[in-house]
Amino acid sequence: MKRSHHCGELGLAQVGQTVTLAGWVASRRDHGGVIFIDIRDRYGLTQIVFDSEENAPLHSIADRLRNEYVMAITGNVSVRPEESKNPNLPTGSIEIRANALELLNEAKPLPFSIEDDVHASESLRLEHRYLDLRRPRMQQLLHLRSQVTHLTRQYLHGLQFMEIETPILTKSTPEGARDYLVPSRVNPGDFFALPQSPQLFKQILMIGGLDRYFQIARCFRDEDLRLDRQPEFTQIDLEMSFVDREDIIQLIEDLIRLIFKETKQIDLPSPFLRLSFEESLNRYGTDKPDLRFDLPLHDLYDFAKTCDFQVFRRAVESNGMVKGLVIPKGAAFTRNRIDNLIETAKEFGAKGLAWVKINEDGQLDSSIAKFLNAESLRNALPTAKPGDLLVFVADQATIVHQVLGRLRLLLGEELELVDRTRWEPVWVLDFPMFEYDQTSQRYVALHHPFTAPHPEDTPLLDSNPLQAKTLAYDLVLNGFELGGGSIRIHSPRQQEKVFDLLKIAKVEAREKFGFLLEALESGAPPHGGIALGLDRLIMLLGQTESIRDTIPFPKTQKAQCLMTHAPSSVSPEQLQELSIRTTAKKPAATP
Repeated sequence: MKRSHHCGELGLAQVGQTVTLAGWVASRRDHGGVIFIDIRDRYGLTQIVFDSEENAPLHSIADRLRNEYVMAITGNVSVRPEESKNPNLPTGSIEIRANALELLNEAKPLPFSIEDDVHASESLRLEHRYLDLRRPRMQQLLHLRSQVTHLTRQYLHGLQFMEIETPILTKSTPEGARDYLVPSRVNPGDFFALPQSPQLFKQILMIGGLDRYFQIARCFRDEDLRLDRQPEFTQIDLEMSFVDREDIIQLIEDLIRLIFKETKQIDLPSPFLRLSFEESLNRYGTDKPDLRFDLPLHDLYDFAKTCDFQVFRRAVESNGMVKGLVIPKGAAFTRNRIDNLIETAKEFGAKGLAWVKINEDGQLDSSIAKFLNAESLRNALPTAKPGDLLVFVADQATIVHQVLGRLRLLLGEELELVDRTRWEPVWVLDFPMFEYDQTSQRYVALHHPFTAPHPEDTPLLDSNPLQAKTLAYDLVLNGFELGGGSIRIHSPRQQEKVFDLLKIAKVEAREKFGFLLEALESGAPPHGGIALGLDRLIMLLGQTESIRDTIPFPKTQKAQCLMTHAPSSVSPEQLQELSIRTTAKKPAATP
């Protein structure tokens, strides 16, 4: 039988037609002389009726069908009886009265049922991913992914971007994470690296005069994993010549608005909000702020330097800071809940968490209340009201922002402050060009070493590099970084200056980036670009909690594929052929 329709497209317009459908048995209901089968494919579900009075031999064959058997049927489209219509199903007004059936394949009993509310662990679903992919929710997410990549290609092709593939086997270069290495058989002892990003190649394309490049790029990073991170992932990667920061920001805003409108009928704001890195860190404790709720960090420097609480005073006197959160109606927290909050703050890196309740009469209630002037505290925190709880962290800026930023997110969830109906995109701009690493006693690039400084900050590279700001930009949505990019350095002299500041010696720079430096010396245009995380974008659009739900064949948090059992051992002969000897000791196989 060759199917004439998919299982999700039949309706009242096809009543009276003879059709053929093919798919999987989603459910089976035996009502004595009548068997009802729901047949499913990726397009939907259709009810099939096998009536013993109409066709007894066919009814007998249908009696053998079980869930996930593969079948094809031919029959007539009929209107369902009024009492059995399903308004929640696109095909819920019709059914097929079967007159032919072909059993294409049987299915053994499955480890879990094929339904969206499946009661199975993620590891079991990943082990049997071929079954998990049959669930409607998974198919919806992968369809959404396909839609987004199609819209992206359409949009960028319409703006004269060229889609160009860059190498997967490339040179190992320092880009912030460990490389995945691939041994070369024909060059014994040498290794390729899988690309962490197409960064250097897309810059080469601009120097090569291609002007506008994009790629749905596969990237690889050997790093610790979490719910929104995978060892292999996909970027919407692009680069443009003769542009400034505003050109790229406007282009990406238009693309993101188009994607949200076409796939989810969501109208995002125009333009997106913008925050400087410093504003974002000071107000939210992070450069990835979730703006769906208002629980800002409050700076208490002026209050702390004059108060009698020595922990606060010592913090500001040692070039640290004191900041706090005003928790609405938090005075109702029990002491046990506050103690749990203190322990959480310690887990986040704090030495402790000071707290004060504001009673309904406006008096302060805390073991440290006697060291605090209530009026001065009210002036420092004008938004605080009777019934609120105030929590404080006093430490170096990095610790204060890290702890309070994470507590803010935690409390936003616990107190149900997050508005799930809101979409709050924000550009974070003006990042510092460098940080200073006390361990290695050297500057490190906050983004990557090819990021251009603000033109007016160029002199600071000689006088005060830590004050130099870059032409970098990150796009953040609901607390997740969707992507980031920058205007690149196109002057070979400025690029060498940055390498000098990073203590990358000329010999090392030539060894690792020689081809880029030579290209910059050959007439490089001003250029810049951005990379958006496709997997993370689908995770947000599809409103799923794990990035693994948006990838057909993801890895676990241990970077393993449970379905194929990768990574796995290889034979001694393969290792010898690659001139490799491993020192890893494998556990003995279980007999």
